[in-house]
Amino acid sequence: MKTIELHPAGVADNSQIGVYTNKKSFAKHFKGRLASSTLLPLILLMSCLALLLRPTHCSAQQTATTLVSRDGSHDFDFNIGTWKTNIKRLKNPLSGTTEWINMEGTVTVRKVWGGKASLEEIEVNSPGGHWEGATLFLYNPTSRQWSQNFVSAGDNILESPTIGSFKNNVGELYAQETHKGRRVLVKGTWSHIVADSHQYEEAYSADGGKTWETYFSASLTRIK
Repeated sequence: MKTIELHPAGVADNSQIGVYTNKKSFAKHFKGRLASSTLLPLILLMSCLALLLRPTHCSAQQTATTLVSRDGSHDFDFNIGTWKTNIKRLKNPLSGTTEWINMEGTVTVRKVWGGKASLEEIEVNSPGGHWEGATLFLYNPTSRQWSQNFVSAGDNILESPTIGSFKNNVGELYAQETHKGRRVLVKGTWSHIVADSHQYEEAYSADGGKTWETYFSASLTRIK
């Protein structure tokens, strides 16, 4: 079960949608299922750490990387398992339109590296066809924050991560990206977390975080 560039690549045409956790480039990735999708976990594990060392200049991300006092190393334990996901994505964010694209699929999440991280593998069906992707969730014990690192089977390019933490059972991770030629803030929110279901949403802000428009929403229900 898009996820909230961090320093992602620009958003492509949204006429075909197929992305899950994480965000902006769903449309460009929705060009069909690639046989190379089986390489996604390896690509994530090999490249995410180097990517996290890249400097950022996003005020929202600077806020997100402020040291957190509590140990949040188990905050994503709720996400472990196999999930049915129902997704809707706003076709043209920040345009004033309200046309949504509906998708459904399956998400499988397992712990890796002895529980220091978790790997999410996504398969989604949409009007544009079948799409696959993966997300690596990494916990930083120094800052006590999580990063959410996404790669699509469409191009096998690891995107810059969203970064943040949980408070009162709600996780908020932030990033910055380019949407149709302008820089925007991105917020990924994990909420409504109970044993057998939870919600994930992503929103854009074009005014420095004063207002947010949700453009991606996924409801997940546990299969096992």
